[in-house]
Amino acid sequence: MEKLAKMDKKALEEKLSTGKYVLFFTADWCPDCRFIKPAMPEIEANFSQFEFILVNRDENIDLCQEMMIMGIPSFVVYEDGKEKARFVNKDRKTKKEVEDFLNNI
Repeated sequence: MEKLAKMDKKALEEKLSTGKYVLFFTADWCPDCRFIKPAMPEIEANFSQFEFILVNRDENIDLCQEMMIMGIPSFVVYEDGKEKARFVNKDRKTKKEVEDFLNNI
C-alpha cells in the first residue's frame, strides 16, 4: 500500500485524477486503526480494482481537516479525481464492514 506524502486536497485530487482509489486514514497511536490494519492486505487483494493509499492523519492533519475526516480509521473512495463514497466515523471498523462498504459503491 502506497503511503501518501503530505499534500493539500487540490494536490490530492490531481494525484487521483484518473483511476479508482481507496484512501485509508490512520495513525500509529490509534488502537482502532491497529485493529483493522492486519485485515488490509486481504481487503486490498479482494478489491484489486482499487489502488489503496495509506494516509497518516498526523502527517496530513490539514488535508484531514479539509476533507472533514473527523475520526479514524476512515475510508474514502475516489474515482477519476472525484470523491465517490466515504466510510468516515470514529468507530472501530471490522473487515466485514469495510468489505460491505466497498461492495456497495
